[in-house]
Amino acid sequence: MDTTELDRTSLENILEPVQADLEELVAISSPSGDRTGAEAALAVCARRLPAGVSLERIPCSSPDHAPDMLARIAGAGSSRILLLGHVDTVVGHPDHRPVEREGDVWRGSGTVDMKGGVALSLGVASWLSEHRHLFGELSVLLVVDEEWRLQPFSHPLRFEGYDACLCFEAGERTSAGAEGVVVQRKAAGTVQVSAHGRAAHAGSHPDAGINALLAVAEAARVAAALHDPAGSEQLSVVPARISSGEAMNVVPAEGQLTVDVRARDDSAFARVLDAIPRAYNGARLDVELLRSWPGMDSRAATAVLLEAASARLGRQIVGVARGGASDASHFAASIPLTIDGLGPRGGHAHSPEEYILRSSLRERLQVAIAICEALTV
Repeated sequence: MDTTELDRTSLENILEPVQADLEELVAISSPSGDRTGAEAALAVCARRLPAGVSLERIPCSSPDHAPDMLARIAGAGSSRILLLGHVDTVVGHPDHRPVEREGDVWRGSGTVDMKGGVALSLGVASWLSEHRHLFGELSVLLVVDEEWRLQPFSHPLRFEGYDACLCFEAGERTSAGAEGVVVQRKAAGTVQVSAHGRAAHAGSHPDAGINALLAVAEAARVAAALHDPAGSEQLSVVPARISSGEAMNVVPAEGQLTVDVRARDDSAFARVLDAIPRAYNGARLDVELLRSWPGMDSRAATAVLLEAASARLGRQIVGVARGGASDASHFAASIPLTIDGLGPRGGHAHSPEEYILRSSLRERLQVAIAICEALTV
């Protein structure tokens, strides 16, 4: 069955449960680290998986989280395919929004990042289970800690030797109208700076103190001066959060700065760490790389596959670059055919206005199935 035949026959039968799954998943508030929300979301996914699936709960990379979920389906072909997603969001319980329909726009927490993508991956798994000649083994990995993970990702070794990794973060269209899938991502890191000074009365003895706020402010200034996304390293350095002080009349003794760093390669992060001073006006500065995710570049490895998938789909599928981090980057080194951005189109991720375009569910489902078909060519 090619995608043209799919349009005429079974697409609506796949789309209906995809839309229902999306609404049910988004109705659940599942901020990263919340066990109850994670369990509820994964229970929805487990119910939607095809019959005969081998289901396993495996330890999450982050401590004190619910276990991740791994489903395996045996096929009659030879390819080993991994479908990848996450059910956690950055939105806390007080700000959670279920799906609100505004015509083609469906708003809600996690719609585009990435419960819409998870719903699509379940639809693809359902379709593949009916076409088992296309694969030898299909795995669906759903994790619960993608948004805030600081620990090393523990799962890539489990899937060494797989032929393809398909991840369902948000999709897009190019400026020319082609279907965009992500084949290149920057490395992503989080730098934390902690300043230690000395408290003093701000009125009576201000010079007896050592101001930690000024120290983290200086660290932010130094780090931001390295920002050069157009340079050879494509390095972006963005001070993202700063905190210091507990009273309005006390010289602050402690301060903390968080800096988001992105680059073509994670080796560039060392330059940021080295540039930040370890002391400023008597305050001690401790600098730590809290998180470092690798970059991803599967442009060359996926070019032929995307060309074949485009021919099956009848419209162009183009590999694009994106700056945001994704778990797909962890697999790209060992699974050259790693393609991300297969989820629905939408926008405003991590905000109250987050949304997907309902019409894109059909189009992105066609894209993912065309790629799965092309894997066997």
